[in-house]
Amino acid sequence: SRLARGRGASRTDPPHPTFGGAPQPQSLSKMSAEWQQAFRQSVSDIPALGSSIHYTQSAGRLRQLIKEGPLKLTDLRHEPEKFFQAHRLLSEYATQVGPGFGIRFTVQVNLFAGTILALGNPSQVGFLDEVQKKGNLGCFCLTERLAGVSSGLVVETTATWDDGKQMFCIDCPTEGAKKNWISQGLTADYAVVVATLVVKGKSHGPHGFIMRLRGEDGKLVDGVTAEDMGDKTIGNDLDNARISFSKVWIPKSALMDKFSGIDDGQFVQRRSGTSNMDMIGQRLYTGRTVIASSTLVFARTLYKSAKQYADDKRCWHPKGSLPLSNIPQLSTLYQEADAQLSRCEGLQNAVETRLAECLRSDTIPDAQLVEMVACLKVKAIETSISLCFRLKQELGSYALMGGTGFEKMDYLQCCKFAEGDSRILMQKIARDRLTSFSKRQEGHHSEVEACTALAQKLMTGGKTAWDENWKQVYGLAELVIDRVVNEANNLGTPSSKL
Repeated sequence: SRLARGRGASRTDPPHPTFGGAPQPQSLSKMSAEWQQAFRQSVSDIPALGSSIHYTQSAGRLRQLIKEGPLKLTDLRHEPEKFFQAHRLLSEYATQVGPGFGIRFTVQVNLFAGTILALGNPSQVGFLDEVQKKGNLGCFCLTERLAGVSSGLVVETTATWDDGKQMFCIDCPTEGAKKNWISQGLTADYAVVVATLVVKGKSHGPHGFIMRLRGEDGKLVDGVTAEDMGDKTIGNDLDNARISFSKVWIPKSALMDKFSGIDDGQFVQRRSGTSNMDMIGQRLYTGRTVIASSTLVFARTLYKSAKQYADDKRCWHPKGSLPLSNIPQLSTLYQEADAQLSRCEGLQNAVETRLAECLRSDTIPDAQLVEMVACLKVKAIETSISLCFRLKQELGSYALMGGTGFEKMDYLQCCKFAEGDSRILMQKIARDRLTSFSKRQEGHHSEVEACTALAQKLMTGGKTAWDENWKQVYGLAELVIDRVVNEANNLGTPSSKL
């Protein structure tokens, strides 16, 4: 308010953004307004339920939503825009209820059902109709204790084929192979388990299996243990489990064998050029996209409610009073936030449109789209974290009050590490850019300079050069990300060739 005494916003200041919501992606033109209204109505009670409920109550609410619709578990293939929009609508409640229900929803629809759609044979895909009718819940057992979010993809859990029994033996041979931070793992009826397939002593890489996790009585099947990961700073209405398999026998039909399977006791590749891991990876691309989108919705929602407060909060002024929103640091931040979020939403729109085409045609995203997804996740989340933190610093005691949304900011922390840690993705972006630069020394001027400098240090620095030059690695990634965002928004960047 001291600034307000001498530096009130002038009448020529540009109008403040309303933060009423991002422009609708073009892909949503294919979706009826009636469907969007129906889904919004079906989840309208989520804020009233809140985030203080026990995770079993939250799981029960998802069972109800699955049984009632209006989203079908097969829509991710036939009408993927519905999934994107459904997740976006749920994200509007995130400043009130945190991440719990939204994560539960995307685990069910994208990770569990989506993997079955991608890897399953017709019978397994048909099984999703039964899941929907009964309101069964599923979880996705990929991440392992040894291979956390900063380790990349490592799968030590094994699925060993026994030709005599015509069954697979699922086993976690080490403590590090236990499945870690499995969302919905304490309530799920079924699991998609990612395990390394072993046939006649030979490893054939990670494959997906559908298995019953709990019986009709709710008890875990023999050989499976699940323990609660413990209390969290946010999202305790979502159960997260550490799950272990000790020589659990499952039938041959459990293997999702659309692309590879077991015939006459032998491992067979059914479609050349496409691996199970490629299609499992596509779930991560879809997940990264909706997670990025949810942070943009969170930021806009937080800014909207904070601005409504600041518009009504009067500050002393020599000539009377003025709204807190007119103090220059806040009014400037509003403009900056709207511009930055809009740039991220431009990339989000481009990614969702192309990714929907891949999902509908059951094709693998190309290298350019994979890079766009990675850039979107990093840029959207880091932008949202920065903008929300800056807003918190400008609103004083209001940002300390419960019910303002600021107490849910660890939501963004969850998003930063989920389905691809920002730092891991940035290292991949930098490595990929260096690889392409080694083949063709051209591109945007700033990237050419950064690639040249980093490549020289890597050539002369030995095995530790990558770690020792980590600032340059992340700097290169930031240049690539900015360029990808600019391209999505039709903003030019100078190019050069060596």
